[in-house]
Amino acid sequence: MPAHVAESDSTPDPTGPTDPTGATDPADPLAHERAHLAASRAALRGMREDVQALDIRDVTANWVNAEVLQAQIDDRIKALADLSHTPLFFGRLDYLHAVGGELAEGADGERFYIGRRHVHDAAGDPMVIDWRAPVSQPYYQASRTNPQDVGLRRRFGYTGGELTAYEDEHLTDPAEAEHTSRLLQTEIERPRVGPMRDIVATIQPEQDEIVRSGLGGTVCVQGGPGTGKTAVGLHRVAFLLYAHRERLARTGTLVIGPNRSFLHYIEQVLPALGELEVKQATVDDLVRTGVEVRGEDEAATAVVKGDARMAEVLRRAIRSHVTAPVEPVVVVRGSRRWRVPAYEIQEMVDELLARDMRYGAAHEALPQRIAHAVLVRMEEAGEAPDDRVQNSVARNPAVKAAVKAVWPAVDPAKVVLRLLSDAEFLAAHAGGLLSEEEQKRLLWAKPARSVKSAKWSAADAVLIDEAGDLVARTHSLGHVVLDEAQDLSPMQYRAVGRRCSTGSATVLGDLAQGTTPWSTESWGEALFHLGKADAVVEELTAGFRVPREVIAYASRLLPAISPGLAAVESVRESPGSLAVREVPGGTDELDAAVVAACEESLRHEGSIGLIASDARIPVLEAALEAAGHAYLSPGEETTAASRLTLVPASLAKGLEYDYVVLDEPAAVVDGEPDERTGLRRLYVALTRAVSGLIVLHAAPLPEALVQS
Repeated sequence: MPAHVAESDSTPDPTGPTDPTGATDPADPLAHERAHLAASRAALRGMREDVQALDIRDVTANWVNAEVLQAQIDDRIKALADLSHTPLFFGRLDYLHAVGGELAEGADGERFYIGRRHVHDAAGDPMVIDWRAPVSQPYYQASRTNPQDVGLRRRFGYTGGELTAYEDEHLTDPAEAEHTSRLLQTEIERPRVGPMRDIVATIQPEQDEIVRSGLGGTVCVQGGPGTGKTAVGLHRVAFLLYAHRERLARTGTLVIGPNRSFLHYIEQVLPALGELEVKQATVDDLVRTGVEVRGEDEAATAVVKGDARMAEVLRRAIRSHVTAPVEPVVVVRGSRRWRVPAYEIQEMVDELLARDMRYGAAHEALPQRIAHAVLVRMEEAGEAPDDRVQNSVARNPAVKAAVKAVWPAVDPAKVVLRLLSDAEFLAAHAGGLLSEEEQKRLLWAKPARSVKSAKWSAADAVLIDEAGDLVARTHSLGHVVLDEAQDLSPMQYRAVGRRCSTGSATVLGDLAQGTTPWSTESWGEALFHLGKADAVVEELTAGFRVPREVIAYASRLLPAISPGLAAVESVRESPGSLAVREVPGGTDELDAAVVAACEESLRHEGSIGLIASDARIPVLEAALEAAGHAYLSPGEETTAASRLTLVPASLAKGLEYDYVVLDEPAAVVDGEPDERTGLRRLYVALTRAVSGLIVLHAAPLPEALVQS
């Protein structure tokens, strides 16, 4: 048991908790902490009011500066908002000595309250320390074997934003027994209603090490269900923004998720930590900037389009537009004619090709190279031309005509359109890379007449994005978080890698949850295509959310879907959290059993997810409506009054529900193009529950699931 635990309805220890010097607090400890919470909230209000009261009329030179400064002030005001149901601080550290200095004899060690953001009083003295500050790190890392100069670690419990309990650990007291924090466990297991919450109060030591890893390197986190990998990635962004705010303010940050439902689920985590400027997108959002996606590929075709070999096919196709010059360039200026022979232009072209410049950059450089050759001739003739003359020559009609003939401008979408429509053009540039069968898969049965009329697929948009980067460099951000990364194709990895080519990334995923036909088999391969082959790969194997009984059941699938991958070891013991029920009869009986299971789950506190194969969703919609049950779609926010969400299996990844009813596992498997992908989809569906799982089936369970 902990050295001291107190709750609002219990009688505090008459001696009170001790501080690290041994002195006692004569006041009611809980009342004292509540008073500090009230004072901290008042101080935060004061900080916000100070910002609101700023008068910028006399400090801005023009309206542009005024707009920029006002926007910064508005962001600061938003960041200082006091969220009534979010604890301002969740822990306390009592150090044995002064941090960064020596104490006078008999003086007390320093005390810090750890919270989501920094709060100071009117005199500038800290009342709450940001969890990301170096002085806060021992809250997550200190232990009995390595107390890090911490005498007392206090955790706080809250109910509806009100401080109701505290729990102490005396890390340097040999008489105090090792224990598991009850408040910590309660916070981890708290029912989920609404969007994803931050885990700032419950970060574990192994998670904290990843969160605080530096900006310079890329980190890949392999984590099974319930290990907190998504939360770790988001908290790493928050930490990096704290530690490198100015740099990332210039270069930008981006969180990439698998779909809009997932992004909506996680979108409140960073604002709760005071970070408002991080953008979110899917991979499709990144690459759909130039064309409208209206088509869909067969799985086998999408696999070929997503193969890394397509990058070289596109490179060859782009470079094929460069042709050898056949005529000299003659520039007329006044009464003089300046001639640059074809062989000299060819040398310029060869040099640009050898430098492997982007096609568009070389297209812009070639007229300047030709103009420079003209200027050399002018200087040899005794003239004294300057840069303005060179720029004028570069714009000369003869030079422009030569460049158009030798190195013409290209439209990336038109290049991809021709590759997918013209068998001869494709064969010319895919030879030795793609087989004839693969080339046939790429070609449209009915070629499109134009870029606008084409029914582009999501995979086509990625190809156009690759072609666009071959022409002009894609803008790079300072840091990118890529979640559910195991589902990306090599070409999609390249698309993401372009967005952080000069920055770093946090890559999050679980190889066992790869549910696309092109999902990666290893992180080494994925990181290579991302352009981050030197990334550090970390593995999270301790599960904190999914009950042990549930994760053990789902892990029966691992030998079939990801051989060699370690199963998650859940720290949560929850007997009775799993029920597998066979429903005799036909579809009507199964539908009725599913509705009854939802009603059973709704008697518990928290969110309920009914997960089914995509094909079964319309049937279950009708069954729920007939029974008078309202339901939400993935991405819609659950509330106390509306807690049931109907989830297609294809959208379940990344989401969590307190209780899950899983309909017909065999249908989930059969809904995918191959068995491995189907079993992986089933693994995802089985691991969405954090308190209880009911599996209902009329058809036989997949063989891999029944084998123990």
